[in-house]
Amino acid sequence: MSRFHDLYEAYAPEVYRFSYWLTGDQAEAEDITSETFVRAWAKFEIIRVETMKAYLLTIARNLYLEQLRKRRPQSSLEDFFADPAPGPEKLVEDRAELAHTYQLLLKMPEVDRAALLLRSQQGLPYAEIARILKLSIAAVKVKVHRARRQLLAARMDEEVLEYGD
Repeated sequence: MSRFHDLYEAYAPEVYRFSYWLTGDQAEAEDITSETFVRAWAKFEIIRVETMKAYLLTIARNLYLEQLRKRRPQSSLEDFFADPAPGPEKLVEDRAELAHTYQLLLKMPEVDRAALLLRSQQGLPYAEIARILKLSIAAVKVKVHRARRQLLAARMDEEVLEYGD
C-alpha cells in the first residue's frame, strides 16, 4: 500500500498538470487524475517502474480522449487560470497571455498539442512521447517542432499588428 501511496505522491501533480492543460478545466483534470490512479491501482503489480510516468500520462490522455468522444460538441472553456502572480497588473497581463496561448493551443490538432505538452511541460524524451502517442520518434519531433513554430509565428504576427512593422 505504501508503494502505491509513494507512486501517487510522486506523480499525481504531474498527471494533474498534464490533464489540466489538455482539458482546461480544474474539475475534469481532477477527475482524470483520480481515474488514472484508480486504473493504475488495478494493474499496479504489472507496471514496469522505468515507464511509470509515461504509463500514467498515457492513461490520462486516453481518459481525456474518451471524454471527448462522449461529448462531441465541445463546450467553451472558462477564461480563468489560477496564477499566484505578486501584483494585480502582472496577474492580469499573465492571465491574458496564458489565455491567448491556450487558445492558440486549442486550435492545434490534439495530437500536436499533446506532443508539445508532453515535451515542453512534462519534459519527456521523444521516445516516451512516441510510445504514448503511438507515433515514430521522427513524427513526434516534427509535431513538436511545428507546434512550437505555430505558436511563435502567431506571437510574432500579433507583435507586428500591435507595434507596427
